Amino acid sequence: MTKKPLRLGVNIDHVATVRNARGGPHPDPVRAALLVSDAGADGITAHLREDRRHIRDDDMRRLKAEIGLPLNFEMAATAEMHKLVTEVMPHACCIVPENRNERTTEGGLDVAGQQNFIAPFVRELTDVGVRISLFVDPEPRQIEAAKAAGAPVIEIHTGAYYEACATSDPTLIKTELEKIKSAATLADKIGLEVHAGHGLTFQNVQPVAAIPEIVELNIGHFLVGEGLFMGFGEAVKEMKRLMNDARSGMLV
Repeated sequence: MTKKPLRLGVNIDHVATVRNARGGPHPDPVRAALLVSDAGADGITAHLREDRRHIRDDDMRRLKAEIGLPLNFEMAATAEMHKLVTEVMPHACCIVPENRNERTTEGGLDVAGQQNFIAPFVRELTDVGVRISLFVDPEPRQIEAAKAAGAPVIEIHTGAYYEACATSDPTLIKTELEKIKSAATLADKIGLEVHAGHGLTFQNVQPVAAIPEIVELNIGHFLVGEGLFMGFGEAVKEMKRLMNDARSGMLV
């Protein structure tokens, strides 16, 4: 069996967060995207939120125009975002839940509960040539609903695993990791491409990177933070090294 390659998508949202705190043009998230591209990232992710707290509309336009890597546009399923996607035409869109008061995405999309809304949204963007992923918790019901909605890709929300790692409780960590493994196995079995992300760090990424069905990890906040200490490009290189080491030790 041929091992599937594992890609790293780097989320640059929080470069824009720092920029917006001062109100000027620096630091430029597009420059950050070019930097991590040179460091070996496989894609760029940016989440355009309703309140524009970090990434802005013009950032999305510039990212599409100026970077050579695939652009993954994270967004809520709204008419406003639908319109901008059809203008920018990114390589892919990841549909996520969005709560104006949240600090970061707090959980997966309830695809099962919103099937009648999500499925047409997926179909409309697919019809214009945008590849759709749905950000879901590692729950069979949501994964099966994502397949039924017509999405070719899911991104597994790894936030509960991150929280378990923060407790240092091996039983809890094992439980959450097994949920991710089972979700990835199910998704692959029913024909979905499997991505994962949220809360992944140098310390916890390898068990997730070793899951053979997962072909992409999307990591942002941690890499932006580590970039303050070791350089953004060096942080990306270290994450890629850890991911590749985990993958090379995978039993197939």
